[in-house]
Amino acid sequence: MKLSAAAEAITTSPILVIAAEINRRIAEGQRVYNLTVGDFDSSIFPIPEALTEGIIEAYRDHATNYPGAFGVDSLREAVAHLLQRTSGVEHALDEIQIASGSRPLIYSFYQTVVDPGDKVVFPVPSWNNEYYCQLLGAEPVPVDTRPENHFFPTAEDLRPVIGEATLLALCSPQNPTGTLMDHDQLLEICELVVEENHRRPADAKPLYVMFDQVYWLLTFGDHAFHHPLAVCPEIRPYAVFIDGVSKSFAGTGVRVGWGTGPAEVIARMRAFIAHVGAWAPKPEQIACGHFLADDAAVDGFLDRFRSELQARLEGFHAGILALREEGFDVDAIEPQAAIYLSVRLSLKGRSTPSGRELDSDEAVRAWLLDEVGIGVLPFSWFGADRHADWYRISVGTCQRQQVDEILQVMADGLRSLR
Repeated sequence: MKLSAAAEAITTSPILVIAAEINRRIAEGQRVYNLTVGDFDSSIFPIPEALTEGIIEAYRDHATNYPGAFGVDSLREAVAHLLQRTSGVEHALDEIQIASGSRPLIYSFYQTVVDPGDKVVFPVPSWNNEYYCQLLGAEPVPVDTRPENHFFPTAEDLRPVIGEATLLALCSPQNPTGTLMDHDQLLEICELVVEENHRRPADAKPLYVMFDQVYWLLTFGDHAFHHPLAVCPEIRPYAVFIDGVSKSFAGTGVRVGWGTGPAEVIARMRAFIAHVGAWAPKPEQIACGHFLADDAAVDGFLDRFRSELQARLEGFHAGILALREEGFDVDAIEPQAAIYLSVRLSLKGRSTPSGRELDSDEAVRAWLLDEVGIGVLPFSWFGADRHADWYRISVGTCQRQQVDEILQVMADGLRSLR
């Protein structure tokens, strides 16, 4: 059967495929520790109780009609309040768009500013940008990053490739690395975008920048998130920011996200979202509006949530460093944010007890899953072929007491290699 070129070209994310495979194995009774998915086990990390009760109450109040194209006013007001309170950044209501999670907002922004053949610049490793380019017929321009920069590009890395680009897509805190862009690095990139736009003719398409910030409230220790508008207000005409309740409030299935940016860009994004019906359910919007406006409830939940995530990430980090001290060629970057840990496993050239040669990151991933019982994701699945020894560990489905258990299983697996 002949289908469209887009349908025949697009593929399912391998992350979703492996998540389904691991869930099947667990359902069959296999012992597998699933450290792959950027999701939460809701029995371990439920959404805030006040949010649960608010959603139920809104359904009981029969708030089940269309929510409107903008999104519910009370939610947009609460988003504006949250951003002003936590980052000192102000937005008018016509600069805020609600959708069914962050993905429709990312897609609608791509649709709003990117034409077929346009160049889209993004660092690797990063999440899903190549698929959005494929959907729009854009030309992807991946930029390699380095562990010493916590897998973020510098302004000098970007300068050679942005001259003909339409969009620069950035994510901080970063998926898959769990790292944050520091203040000076962010400022230099923002100033580069402003400089590039001042260079372009008035009738030329600007260089837009998308900041995926869906993990920004999940930062640890002395590490701080810096909002680009607070760092460089001049970037406001060119920047759109993507956020939602999916990560910071463990609400991946609640499907409430918001985008903020220039009113004229947000208006065009709204048209795409409306045409595909990608608005968030009205009861969830009402409940999220009430919850986000309650400063004590938000702060109380985040304090507990961050503490639990940090304990798991720091436990894995300490365990990997202990294995390094034991003599294994492994390493990890200190936890900074999100639900991920960047782990280096340099195992190529080794062989397993079953005779499997570990000659690639994919062989290492498969060995860990099939023979050790630990599911992780290589950075190559996020476009970073240069960093094939690096892997993402996600703690969203991990019990706190399982950290030492998993590390022991990993250590036994490493000791078994020849």
